[in-house]
Amino acid sequence: MAAPQNPRSILLIVGGGIAAYKSLELIRLLRGAGVGVRTVLTKAGGQFVTALSLASLSGEKVYEDLFSLTDETEMGHIQLSRSADLVVIAPATADLLAKAAHGLANDLASTLLLASDKPVLAAPAMNWRMWEHPATRRNCAQLRADGVIFVGPNEGEMACGESGFGRMAEPEEIFAAIRTVLDGRAVTKGALTGKKLVVTAGPTHEPIDPVRYIANRSSGKQGYAIARAAVAAGADVTLVSGPVDLSPPAGGRVIQVETAREMAAAVDAALPCDIFIAAAAVADWRVASDHGEKIKKGSKGPPELKLVENPDILAGVSGRREARPTLIVGFAAETEKLIEYARKKLARKGCDLIVANDVSPEAGVMGGDENTMVIVTPEGETRWPKLGKDDAAQRLIEYLALRLAQREGV
Repeated sequence: MAAPQNPRSILLIVGGGIAAYKSLELIRLLRGAGVGVRTVLTKAGGQFVTALSLASLSGEKVYEDLFSLTDETEMGHIQLSRSADLVVIAPATADLLAKAAHGLANDLASTLLLASDKPVLAAPAMNWRMWEHPATRRNCAQLRADGVIFVGPNEGEMACGESGFGRMAEPEEIFAAIRTVLDGRAVTKGALTGKKLVVTAGPTHEPIDPVRYIANRSSGKQGYAIARAAVAAGADVTLVSGPVDLSPPAGGRVIQVETAREMAAAVDAALPCDIFIAAAAVADWRVASDHGEKIKKGSKGPPELKLVENPDILAGVSGRREARPTLIVGFAAETEKLIEYARKKLARKGCDLIVANDVSPEAGVMGGDENTMVIVTPEGETRWPKLGKDDAAQRLIEYLALRLAQREGV
């Protein structure tokens, strides 16, 4: 990232957690890119890093106490909260997230968050049980609804000796997210303005006769949630939907189809686009020739059904030589060997990334309201925590917007 023509600045709030040491490297990355950094060190954060370290790396005064701003007339907490282009919380502890979600303002950090009119980027860091607690999930859902951008947390070993989701994103990840925000491509309302997305959702029904068909258990909830999140981000969204019992997302264009061949034709007609997300559970096979009349039971036993393969929509879009979407996202619904099969699908389909889902009965994903996504790319895998499908969709759209900006060289 070259130094910007108009120097940008961030306000970095350092919360209380062992991951606070990563904030030092984050400051170094930002300063190296020509971004100014002012820091706010919470009382708990001061247990892990010192104000001297933050000041030495940032070259700026460190703010710690709401009532000890020595230059209050020039830099009161209101002015401080609005003097930067972006507010970053790293680490964003469960306590800081809870205060922000409920509008509390009993210290400098929480007061700045409440008084700020600038975008906020949070990098959560906490024990995995704290991250998965219903209270934290409610708080994060509210903050996302309020426009807060999240990066992480990741899965891994923690200082407490346990392992799971709650590990703060690495400084390079946070830096990439900050770059996207400062370049005007933050995942807030309007972030995908001018971008076109095509999303598929739901099952397909492949007729056997006028009353019977081949199908699967997909409810379409995740695909519809993705379409809603994309609309909220300002994208021009076309949702190609198989038969589902869901309300169309407001603000999007919905094309209703029944069979895989109809879905393939609708997708082709909706292209070109910037991002194609193949979330539908398309039937792999169809009956070679469906019967015009209902098949009757008889003495000859069950009828023999000859099956043929349906068109491969994802591979077809990925293989386009002209007007190929900048980002192509496939879904892999598996009951075993999740990563192995998802990685094979990534190579076979030629898409840019795969969202892998464990759809075994005990996971409760098919038809349920929660999902656990694993993002599989050529570089590796990232497992996200279990989230409600709306929250999972929001996080996916945030991720894709960041990746799209990087792909386009923004």
